[in-house]
This record gives sequence, structure tokens and C-alpha cells, in this order.
Amino acid sequence: MQYRRFGRTGLSMPVFSCGGMRYQDGWKDKPLAEIDGANQANLEATIHRSLEAGINHIETARGYGCSERQLGQVLSKLPREKLIVQTKVSPEADPEEFHANVLDSMERLQLEQVDLFAIHGINNEEKLDWTIRPGGCFEMAQRLRREGRCRFIGFSTHGSVKVINRAIEYGEPRTGEGFDYVNLHWYYIYRETTPCIEAATARDMGVFIISPTDKGGKLYSPPELLRELCAPLHPITFNDLFCLLHGNIHTLSVGAARPSDFEEHLDALPLLDEAPKVLEPVLERLKSRYEEMIEPELRDPWGLGLPPIAEIPGGINVGRIVQLRNLAKAFDMTEYGKFRYNLLGNAADWFPGNNASPDRLDPVRPRLEALFSKLPAGPQLMKILEETHELLADQEQKRLSESE
Repeated sequence: MQYRRFGRTGLSMPVFSCGGMRYQDGWKDKPLAEIDGANQANLEATIHRSLEAGINHIETARGYGCSERQLGQVLSKLPREKLIVQTKVSPEADPEEFHANVLDSMERLQLEQVDLFAIHGINNEEKLDWTIRPGGCFEMAQRLRREGRCRFIGFSTHGSVKVINRAIEYGEPRTGEGFDYVNLHWYYIYRETTPCIEAATARDMGVFIISPTDKGGKLYSPPELLRELCAPLHPITFNDLFCLLHGNIHTLSVGAARPSDFEEHLDALPLLDEAPKVLEPVLERLKSRYEEMIEPELRDPWGLGLPPIAEIPGGINVGRIVQLRNLAKAFDMTEYGKFRYNLLGNAADWFPGNNASPDRLDPVRPRLEALFSKLPAGPQLMKILEETHELLADQEQKRLSESE
């Protein structure tokens, strides 16, 4: 395993972390007596495989069903001083409720202290306000740190660049203290948050990349074309190397559902020192294919000149829809496109905005056409929305945390 300094925390962080949102028995918390024994055995085997590989950062969240409770059964049997444990708890309008939730999570984990504690899902201005306003959840997290409940405070986010950067730049007025680290999305197919990583690096914050394999393209089941373009690397290995090429990214989450899920990630380790040379031909093939298949004015979905989603008629997430269309067209990533497209409108601030179904599109068509008329790619956008819906529309999806 290779390790990197996790920003100003000073922690020696493995470049892969064991994320805890895929191996638990369910997305609803339940008593230990109701947890399936085979699932618990699989979870324990997954943690032990992680540690065998040198991945000693174990990460979970209160929102991951019974993950904390099941993980607590394993952590209690391991040498605490050899682990870096992180959990995450969502902010609340009432900081006392937030405080109670944190203590309950600690009890589930059977720990007196976690190394890393994150305020989970600062995805919009409201949750940011609950966190950083006077007497809010950040100040409550500081209190928990003074009480010895955590060593370092961070936040996780699926939010916009604006929201993320506001959180990164925050300093508590009395002490000037801010967040020590950030968990955010960034990978080959999604680099909109590059300015956030730069801002975090300028403040010597730890940078943890969320879900590079799942949200980064369902790379555990890639289309054949993507396999060919990434050869001789597996797409997972390619994506890991691409992310870790950047020294200001410290660790990538491996959302392992079973012990074998680490293997393609571990394949990246012996290649890290020669990553630029290994990646060069793959990057060139991907770039050539993308430019061959995608019109120049549509290649950057985040550079179309669109206003924030809340200001787009119907809340239609035009940028994201163009991105999914481009990935399907260039790399045959249709199944990934369906997975994400049908989540639009059903995931609140975790994946904001609506898709372009006719019942959403038709009522706002004149206003959308007026908006698009002002954009360089405007003449094509309405047709692209309609064609993408026809290509990707499928059964509505829900966030995993809302599943049974």
C-alpha cells in the first residue's frame, strides 16, 4: 500500500479507503439480532481483506443503514491504534439533534472516538447554513472534538462548486477554525469540482474522493468499448491512476461489497510511479474517441453557459443530461446513463434537478427555448434533451439510502 499525508491532519492515509455503504445488511437500521449472519460474516471478511492490503482507513456513515452497527462488531475486535476510522452524520436545523445523532453513531460503532468526523451531505445553501451559522453544527462538532469524540472535522458533499467552496473557505469567527478535510466527487468523467480541490489544497485540507467506481461510471461492469479503450488496464485501474496522478488527491473510496472488490484497485499500486507513461496512450484513445463522437460545442457540459439548476425552467439538469448523453454516445456508457438519468427528480440535493421527461419538459418548453437561444449550443439543446430521454428513460431510480 502507498500512503499520503492527509493534509493538515498529518494522518498517513492509504491511497485507497474502505467505504462502508455497500456491504451492510440493509439501508434501514436494525437490531443486531435481526442482521443476517452471512452478511455479517461477509462484512467482517471484507474488513479483514482491507487491512491485509494495508487499507486501514475504514469509512462509514450514520445514513448507511446498519453499516455503523455492523462495523462496530468488527472494530471492537481490532487494535484501535492501527485504524483510521471515519463516520459521517448529516447536519440538522437543531444542533442538539445533530449532537444526539453523533453520540448514537458512536454507540453503534462501539467507539469513544473517531479519527475523522464529517458533517454529511453539505449539498445546498440550507444545509451549509445549518452547519456554519453561529451555534450551528460546526460549532457542535468543535464541542465534540473538545470532549474527545473526534480528532479532525471535515465535510462530505454532492453540492455545487459554489456551495463546496463556501464550506472550504469557512472559518469559525471566534477561533478561525475551519474544516480539516473534504469528501467530494472528482474522477475521469466528472471534473467540475477541480476548483474545489485547488481551494482545499491551498488550505492544506485532506482530499477524499467519493465513489470513483460507482458514480464514476459503474466501472465494476463497464461496457466492452470502454474496456477496449482502457486496455491493458481495467477501467477501474485506469480511473484510480487518473485520480491518484494528482498529488493533492489523497485517497479514493473503495465501496467494497465483498472481499474481492479490492483487486482491480490494488492493481494500480505497482503502476503509480509510472502513471503518466501508463496513462498516456489510454488518455489519447479516450480523448480521440470523445472528440470524434461529440460536437465541439457540447464537449464540456459544464461550460454551456447555463444558469444554476434552480434558475433553469422546470429545474431540468441540462448540463448533467448532456454529460450522460455524451458518455453514452462516445463510450457506450448507456447503462450508467440510465442509472443516473432516472435518478434525476428522485434524489433531492444528493443528485439535484429533473430529467427531461415530456411531463417536465413540455410545460416549460417556451421558457427553455428562450434560455437556449442565448447560448452557443442553444439550437441543439432542445433536441438533445428529447433524444437523451428517449435513449436513457427507464424505471425511476431511488437513492440507495431510500431502498429497502
